[in-house]
Amino acid sequence: MQINTKKITPCLWFDNQAEEAARFYTSIFKNSSIGSIARYGKEGHEIHGREEGTVMTVEFEIDGQPFTALNGGPIFHFTEAISFQVHCETQEEVDYYWDLNP
Repeated sequence: MQINTKKITPCLWFDNQAEEAARFYTSIFKNSSIGSIARYGKEGHEIHGREEGTVMTVEFEIDGQPFTALNGGPIFHFTEAISFQVHCETQEEVDYYWDLNP
């Protein structure tokens, strides 16, 4: 993955599913990839409470748009308050995304 040249990188907050989500998203969209994966260390365990070696962040890219997925705990949850628009050029492309079964 190339160095990020975009001004804004959305960060998606998960409890423990950051890597699973990044792999799911990159499996759906062409021209996507997983970048670096940072893991929690023993340092700061009294703050983060995560087991050493578990995934902290995953950098990934979907068709040139960088994202970060964070395993930050159960404090914040996904809501309908944010959405990402997928611009499609053909009905076949719309059908492809519509028919996905997460």
